[in-house]
Amino acid sequence: MLKVGITGGIGSGKTTVCRIFELLGIPVYYADTMAKDIMNRDPDLKEQVKHHFGSDIYDSQDLLNRQRLGNIVFNDQDKLQLLNSLVHPATIRDAEAWASRQQAPYVLKEAALLFESEAFHYLDKIIGVSAPQPLRLQRAMHRDKASRNDILARMYKQMDETVKMRLCDYIIYNDEQQMVIPQVLRLHEELLVISR
Repeated sequence: MLKVGITGGIGSGKTTVCRIFELLGIPVYYADTMAKDIMNRDPDLKEQVKHHFGSDIYDSQDLLNRQRLGNIVFNDQDKLQLLNSLVHPATIRDAEAWASRQQAPYVLKEAALLFESEAFHYLDKIIGVSAPQPLRLQRAMHRDKASRNDILARMYKQMDETVKMRLCDYIIYNDEQQMVIPQVLRLHEELLVISR
C-alpha cells in the first residue's frame, strides 16, 4: 500500500485538494480531526494527558475539555510541545492501522504538521499544497472567523511555507492562478502508476 502525505500551511487548501482525491476514490486520513477523536478514545493517551495536564482536563463523561486544554497549550510553547509529543505518536499508530484496512491503490494522510511531527517517516511520498501567504491569511480568517493577528500567530508557529514545500515530492499550487483539478488528476495518474 502506497502511503502519501499531504501537507501545507494554514489556509493553503489541503482539505479542498483532499476532497478531489476522495472523489477519485482515494481514502483520506485527516490527522488533525482524528487526533481530537483519539484523545477521547485511546485509554493510554487519555491517562498521559490527565497525568500531565490534570485529571480535570476531562469532564464527567470522560471527554476532553478541548477549550481548557487549548488555553493551557497555546499560551505555553513547552506545554504545546509536550502535548504534541503525546498525541503525535498515537495519531501515527492510528493512521497506520487505518491504512492497513484500506483497499485503494494508495491512501492519503492529511496533516498540517507532517514534518514537525515526524509522521513523514511513515509515508512514501509527500504532496505539498501551496498558496501565497496573503491568500492563505484571507482564507483562514474567513473560514475560522478569526482576526488577522490570530491567524498570523498560528502561521508563525508552523514551519516556513518555502521550507515545507522544498521537502515535498510534489506540489499542488492552489493560488487562484492555476486550476487545481487538472493538477490533482495528473498527480493521481502518477500515483496510480507508482502504486502498481
